[in-house]
Amino acid sequence: MKETLNLQNDVSEVKQLAEWIEDIGSRLKLHASVIFKLNLALEEAVVNVIDYAYPGRTGMPISLTAKDCGNKLVFTLTDNGIPFDPTKADEPDVSLSVEDRPVGGLGIFLVKQIMSQITYSRKDGHNTLTMTFNRA
Repeated sequence: MKETLNLQNDVSEVKQLAEWIEDIGSRLKLHASVIFKLNLALEEAVVNVIDYAYPGRTGMPISLTAKDCGNKLVFTLTDNGIPFDPTKADEPDVSLSVEDRPVGGLGIFLVKQIMSQITYSRKDGHNTLTMTFNRA
């Protein structure tokens, strides 16, 4: 199975993302808790692209591909926005209280906690974030 969802950098597209993940999870007979985790991680990754990849520009493309590789699910998020490598983002200090913690960084931290592996590349003006989820 390989599925692709094409979105634009608009927060209203997130509903379409959730439905897509639910559909894939249902077809692959994934447990509801796995679908929830995938939805949480992928929504965080996509919303980061929506919010930051295309400053001041709307209607810009975002592509998310899901590939079933047996005991792994591989999700590839692609955009042609400004370069950003989330794998190099500083880890937030989660020991700090909410009041003392700086804003930002928790979404990427969450994606890293849910996914088994995350890699980033920039090629020909495209950001590619590959996120692997181990099913086993």
